[in-house]
Amino acid sequence: MKSDIEIAMEADLLPIQQVAEKLDIKADDLDLYGKYKAKITDDLWDEIKDRPDGKLVLVTAINPTPAGEGKTTTTVGLGQAMDKIGKKAVIALREPSLGPCFGLKGGAAGGGYAQVVPMDELNLHFTGDFHAITSANNLLAAMLDNHIQQGNALGIDPKQIVWKRCVDMNDRVLRNITVGLGRKADGVTREDHFIITVASEIMAILCLAANMQDLKERLGRIIVAYNYDGEPVTAKELNAVGAMAALLKEALKPNLIQTLEHTPALVHGGPFANIAHGCNSVRATKTALKLADYTITEAGFGADLGAEKFFDIKCRMAGLKPDAVVLVATVRALKYNGGVKKEDLASENIEALKKGIVNLEKHIENVAKYGVPCVVTLNQFVTDTEAELAFVKEFCENRGCEFALSQVWEKGGEGGIELAQKVVDTIENKESNFHCLYEDTLTLSEKIETIAKEIYGASQVVYDKAVEKELARLEKLGFGNMPVCMAKNQYSLSDDPTLLGRPEDFTIHIREVYVSAGAGFVVAITGTIMTMPGLPKVPAAERIDVNENGQITGLF
Repeated sequence: MKSDIEIAMEADLLPIQQVAEKLDIKADDLDLYGKYKAKITDDLWDEIKDRPDGKLVLVTAINPTPAGEGKTTTTVGLGQAMDKIGKKAVIALREPSLGPCFGLKGGAAGGGYAQVVPMDELNLHFTGDFHAITSANNLLAAMLDNHIQQGNALGIDPKQIVWKRCVDMNDRVLRNITVGLGRKADGVTREDHFIITVASEIMAILCLAANMQDLKERLGRIIVAYNYDGEPVTAKELNAVGAMAALLKEALKPNLIQTLEHTPALVHGGPFANIAHGCNSVRATKTALKLADYTITEAGFGADLGAEKFFDIKCRMAGLKPDAVVLVATVRALKYNGGVKKEDLASENIEALKKGIVNLEKHIENVAKYGVPCVVTLNQFVTDTEAELAFVKEFCENRGCEFALSQVWEKGGEGGIELAQKVVDTIENKESNFHCLYEDTLTLSEKIETIAKEIYGASQVVYDKAVEKELARLEKLGFGNMPVCMAKNQYSLSDDPTLLGRPEDFTIHIREVYVSAGAGFVVAITGTIMTMPGLPKVPAAERIDVNENGQITGLF
């Protein structure tokens, strides 16, 4: 079969105005970015805001493995399949980051015949949203350092600066740096740090903001540092809000593109799920709900990260009520969780499947904690045997889940018809009684422990001494009612990426906490998770090129 980028490059794309017509969006409600990309204007929301919402479907997955799961591929294929069975659907996705695109994971446009296109443009600069977010973040950093240089009227303690610069690239050498070296005019010398753009608070704010007014209010609440008295200093006090909002004005508008089968896709925002909240923008999701009968969205990595944050952060803040969850797995990934080496995954191994399926079992249980009906789907591989498929099907149905095979990678929407019909039937026959996992009134440590024990299955939570002190300070400053955004490795339910399957009797270690006051949540960093990843030994960037016809090659 052809590579993803070969399939995408050969696609017959419709002009984006024709894709918009499928949703009854007029040409005047589009800001065009070439032939196949557009931003949706602010005026459209005023026209559609009083319409009833369609149904909201979240696609999530088991913990990712090198064997592959295909969550985004399933999301795209399900949207295409909805069209095949006569349902009006919109896909709502995150924008890809350049970090994994040039690193190890690759792009995030789906795969095979279930992709959003133009795939190359989406994976690279797209409409410039991430550049705008990076610029707004670093403008605030520059204004902060300039304020200190110009007399420090706010009494900022350089030892208590918490705002970090960012870049949308895996660049480990920027994690810890020294700035202000040189002459007196070159600034105050201090330790500084970079994070990847998709982990920045500006990204989270953009994705959670309802409109420009809400965006500006959230930007104003950003805590950049503490003064010598230990009081927070905000972006509003630095008079940075207006300029940051100006940089983000266009980035706030959702982006419209299409799938290989011309299903409309709103692709907007891109916070990582292992170190941020892992969901596309509230604006894109709410717009999609007004435009179609079914909105198919996804949340990053496994359900222990993306789905938990979708429910406990995004749905809580935006008042969203998901109608169904699609939980994605593969036989290969389940056998990997059962101890089979990657090179041996093609061979039938029911015993390994029995050992590894406990990972899927835990995610099924977790979805049930939120009261949302669940459909399990297997991305089918040619190496999967009838015995293996039958075992997984029986396992899921014995736990009250609907089950469907998916072949969307190979067949596009046609390969997702069984799944689409299962989703529709589930929504029509099973009521969603969605609720969050915890109440706002719990303390921050109680929220952390609820997530760690209920979702991850940990036996206890251990805090570094500095964390206990910081939690007390955040509670005293009035941030105790906020939800918690856990930063954890994606490969395991624990904070140890080597513990596969369903580990038991383990401890979650909290080594750092901080408040993202503008986003509206407190971040808890576990284990050795990094907010600035590094490139692998052989980065994907080494394979990417542009040929003599101007076509990009090597993306995947």
